[in-house]
Amino acid sequence: MKLASDFNFEKKLWSSKINFVAGVDEVGRGAWAGPVVAAAVVFPKNIQFPTDLYDSKLLLPRQREYLSKLIYRLARSVGIGSADVHTINKQGISKATHIAFRSAIKNLLIKPDHILVDAFYIKRLRRGNQTPIKKGDVICASISAASIVAKVYRDYIMRNLSKKYPQYHFGKNKGYGTRVHQEAIRKNNFTEIHRRSFNLDYLIQ
Repeated sequence: MKLASDFNFEKKLWSSKINFVAGVDEVGRGAWAGPVVAAAVVFPKNIQFPTDLYDSKLLLPRQREYLSKLIYRLARSVGIGSADVHTINKQGISKATHIAFRSAIKNLLIKPDHILVDAFYIKRLRRGNQTPIKKGDVICASISAASIVAKVYRDYIMRNLSKKYPQYHFGKNKGYGTRVHQEAIRKNNFTEIHRRSFNLDYLIQ
């Protein structure tokens, strides 16, 4: 049975007269190809969300699609940010992930008063305005929502990239290091969207 997230963290902040709380999460950090994508979601104060929210990894694609549309409809604002493969290869995945985080927050139509983020602080943002939550995508509704939005957005990107590079099956593996993806690299070498900074050269040696 899946464990649904809740708004307990947000309620504590709302009760402290902090009105605009953003949940932030990323997807694609561990993939071998494609961008890393982050999302930020600000819900109305004391929202009664009509259904349960879960970590995006626990949901089927059709469930994520449905919930993503619902989140966009009910949220005060949704921001998307990403870091492309060039940025990942040049600066490393950690710095690229924080670039995506900051971009997602910047793209919100509402400046958040406080940020709830999965696991760790976002660099170059004031720590006093952040709460990192261990397993936040599982237990915190706003972070769960961000994980769902980011996942749906990135999956769309990878499906489109699969049309350009059909032999790598990005529509199915989303750029992660599955057996099929490894075999495709061995057979066809790397593409321009592979993360060479991940030291994957052993696959073609």
